[in-house]
Amino acid sequence: MTYRPILMYALQGTCGWRIVLSPCLPRAEVLVSVTEDINMSKPSDLVQGTLDMLLLKFLALEPMNGFAVSQRLKQVSGDVLQVSDGSLYPALHKLEQEGWITAEWKTSEYGRRAKYYSLTRLGRRQLEKEADNWGRLSSAISRVIKLKEA
Repeated sequence: MTYRPILMYALQGTCGWRIVLSPCLPRAEVLVSVTEDINMSKPSDLVQGTLDMLLLKFLALEPMNGFAVSQRLKQVSGDVLQVSDGSLYPALHKLEQEGWITAEWKTSEYGRRAKYYSLTRLGRRQLEKEADNWGRLSSAISRVIKLKEA
């Protein structure tokens, strides 16, 4: 399994802080520490494989177009996670090349043609593997974080 690095960074906007998944930092935005003024931890600079897993999970629920996936991620995460088009569509294309999703052109609810993505059987198996790996990793990190100082 190969992972494409995805950078997770925080931005402060008028509605507070948000975490953005992107292959690189946009030129006009700078990685900032979110620990200085508020009670949030600093995001990791590198979150490998997370975007693929999140996309597979959403497409396991129902076929969606890219815009709907992006909106659903933002909604379900309480506006904490957002993915840029520059990360979303290459990731969807990669998942399609791997055979984990299929794509079909349809008319969206807004009357426009859009590519709708669906999970394949292979994709369902991949999602199970990635979810298991994520569970082990997050559990291990939680155990370390919960250690009491001497």
